Amino acid sequence: MVLASSIANEIAVDTSAIIGFNVLITDRDGIVIGSGDPERVGSFHEASVEVVRRRRAMSHDPEAARRLSGVEPGITLPLVLNGEAVGTVGITGSPGQVERFGRLVRNQTELLLRESVLLSSRLFREKAVEDLLRDVAHYDRQTAEPEPLTLRAHELGYDLRQRRVAVVVDVEAPAEPTKVNRALRRVFDDPQDIVGSTSSGRFVVLHLEKTSLPDRCLRLSGEIGTDCTVGIGGRATSVPELHDSYQDASTALYLAARLGRSAGVVHIDDLRVQELVASSGRHLRTRFARALLGELRGQTDWPILRQTITAWCECGFNLVRAAAELRIHRNTLVYRLNKIEELTGRSTRDARFVLKLYLACVADHLDSRERTVPR
Repeated sequence: MVLASSIANEIAVDTSAIIGFNVLITDRDGIVIGSGDPERVGSFHEASVEVVRRRRAMSHDPEAARRLSGVEPGITLPLVLNGEAVGTVGITGSPGQVERFGRLVRNQTELLLRESVLLSSRLFREKAVEDLLRDVAHYDRQTAEPEPLTLRAHELGYDLRQRRVAVVVDVEAPAEPTKVNRALRRVFDDPQDIVGSTSSGRFVVLHLEKTSLPDRCLRLSGEIGTDCTVGIGGRATSVPELHDSYQDASTALYLAARLGRSAGVVHIDDLRVQELVASSGRHLRTRFARALLGELRGQTDWPILRQTITAWCECGFNLVRAAAELRIHRNTLVYRLNKIEELTGRSTRDARFVLKLYLACVADHLDSRERTVPR
C-alpha cells in the first residue's frame, strides 16, 4: 500500500496546528511526504527507515539526531495499515515533551489514512461501475466483442450471464445525486444488482431479475419523487442483450413522453406497437395516417375520437372495458363508435380495418407531439 502525499500532508499540517509541535509523515523509504514545516517535504528522514524495518517507535535526543540525516530531536513511530508498515509519523521536539502525544497522533493518523484509503477504494469502484454501465449502454455489436465487458464485470463481482433487466431512471434536475443513489440501492439491494449513473440526471440499474420488479420500480418512484420516471427494458443474459434492454428502457421513457403518458413507471412491453410505428420514419407514418384516417382527422373532436379508437382496440372491442378505460358511460362510447363508422364507412367490429385504424392513430399521436417533446 502506498500513502497518498496529498492526504499525508493535510493530516500533518492539521495535526501540527492542534498539538503545537511539528508533525511529519514519511513513506516506507523515509521520504517526507507531509509536514507542518513545508520545507521538510521531499527530504530524506533517515530514522524512518529503521523504524519501518523494526516496526518499533524510536526517540532521538539532540545528540542522536545529529548522527542521522534529515532528523531532528523528537519521536518517530511506525504507521501500520492492514498489518503492513507503510511509513512513519514523527513529532519534532524534546522526546520527554512529545512522547505523550506519540501514540495518540499515530492512532489518529492511521485512522485518517485508513478512512482515506477506503474512500478512495469506494470512489474507484463506483467509477469502474459507472464506466461499465456506460460501455454497456453504448455497446456496438458490429465493432466490439462482449468478452472484455464480461471480464470487467466479473472483476467487479458481477456475472453478466445471469438473467437481468435494464432499468433506466430519469430524474429531472437531481439536486442530490447521492440521495438518488441511496434510494436506488435501498430498492435494488441484491449484491448482483449493478447500480450507477451514466450522465447527469440519468441512472441505470442492471437488475438481477425478480418477479417483484414493477413493484420495486413503483417504490423507487415514490421514494425519489414526482420528477422521477422509470423505464423497464426486456430480459437479457449477455452483453449485446443488455445493450438492447438498456435501449428498450430508454425507448420506453422516450415514447411515454411523446405520447403524454404520466405514469411514473413504463415497461417497453406495453409500448412495442408504438416502438414499431415510431421506427418507420415520419414521412411514412404521415402518409399512412393520412390514407387511413381520412375525414376523422378533420373533426374538431379528433383527439377524443383517436383516444376512443385506441381504447376500443386495446380493450379487445369490449364495450364495458373500453367505457371503463375511457371513464365514460357506455352509451357515450356507442355514440362515438357510430360517428366513427359514419365517417369511415366501415364497421368498428371489422377487426382488420380497426387494427389498421389503431396503428394510424398511434402514428398520428406520435407525430402530433414530436415538436413539443425533445429527443
